[in-house]
Amino acid sequence: MTNVADDGLAAILRPGDDAADGWFPESVATNYDSPGGANDPAAITPAVDLLEDLATGGPALEFAVGTGRIAAPLASRGVAVSGIELSRAMAERVATKPGGDRVAVTIGDMTSTRVPGEFSLAYLVFNTISNVTTQDGQVDVFRNAAAHLRPGGLFLIEVGVPDLRRLPPGQDTVPFTVAPSAEGGGYVGFDQYDVVTQQFSSNHVTVTPDGKGRFYRIPFRYAWPAEMDLMARIAGMRLKHRWSDWDRSAFTADSTKHISVWEKP
Repeated sequence: MTNVADDGLAAILRPGDDAADGWFPESVATNYDSPGGANDPAAITPAVDLLEDLATGGPALEFAVGTGRIAAPLASRGVAVSGIELSRAMAERVATKPGGDRVAVTIGDMTSTRVPGEFSLAYLVFNTISNVTTQDGQVDVFRNAAAHLRPGGLFLIEVGVPDLRRLPPGQDTVPFTVAPSAEGGGYVGFDQYDVVTQQFSSNHVTVTPDGKGRFYRIPFRYAWPAEMDLMARIAGMRLKHRWSDWDRSAFTADSTKHISVWEKP
């Protein structure tokens, strides 16, 4: 985190004061578990329900386990869960959650880090595949997942569908949240796309009632579901399921994200 003036936009997110933590240093990890949104039980429970079912009693491996938002409650249900996480600041919070002390976390890069054992399920949630910003790197994630799976094992990804249908000619930015505060200030979030390189950034502006603010930007690479199917084929897997959400609703042209599951033969 690089600080700038106290007035105006107060911070620009960079790959952390501890560069080893990538885009998720302590300054991000400290607020990552704030209530609401992805941390709402209504969002977590359906995900854990499906993952528990797909694990079929076998061990599960979460790539980019983060603070254990999904892994800890899954472990609480008796699933043997391991995790790989690049950010020590995020990983240190896993054990603080109920069930988190049962999650074996390895610090490393999900494109290449190996952990012992074979798994019935590997999974990667909440758009995190897009944090890998090259096609080769994303293919490596698929290959690494396949290398951890037992025959018949499954690899699941949750990721948004690129929002390019909302871009008229000449526009490269799509707002996803505009939330003024009753006390003054508020929050604005927008994605900015480069449709040539498939790079995009998620941009966040928060302004306090007294006019002070914070801006941060995280880079991503988007990939269409069909491209991910090809990545899976390169890794020796094949598509088994594709849903619109954790409730296994049908994936359609209007779906804003997909839950895709590939199988290792």
